[in-house]
Amino acid sequence: MSRNVKRMSCPPAAVFEVLADGWLYPVWVVGASRMRAVDKAWPSPRSTLQHSVGVWPALIDDETVSEEWAPPHRAVMRAKGWPIGEARVTIDVKPWGDGCLVRIQEHPVAGPGDWVPRILTEPMLYLRNRETLRRLAYIAEGRQPSTFHGAHAETVPPQ
Repeated sequence: MSRNVKRMSCPPAAVFEVLADGWLYPVWVVGASRMRAVDKAWPSPRSTLQHSVGVWPALIDDETVSEEWAPPHRAVMRAKGWPIGEARVTIDVKPWGDGCLVRIQEHPVAGPGDWVPRILTEPMLYLRNRETLRRLAYIAEGRQPSTFHGAHAETVPPQ
């Protein structure tokens, strides 16, 4: 199972605001390229996100299903990306100082990705999820006024 942890300069609720907005999914999930539809019940358990993975013109339409939604602590999703397969993705968040710690765990649960030895899949998933957490942090922290400075955000004067 691939496991990554990142400290973010925002409260856990800010992370869950991003996770709850299904239209933001391809912004923070590495490999997702576009959203096609968001279930009105998202992120309630059994609700879905209809997305595409890959790079145009080689796109694969598939979905992600919410399995558990317990803000501001935990979200579990089953991400589908056939023909590669399916993975269970667990995101755990806990307060840490003036921010939070976010842990993402991913492991293949169906299809060819589940058959490949972990020694081959773990390094790839680790790198992918490191970037996924970086993107999630940019969005969640960017919603916090206290971080609108430095390398994380750019202020644009009104026109």
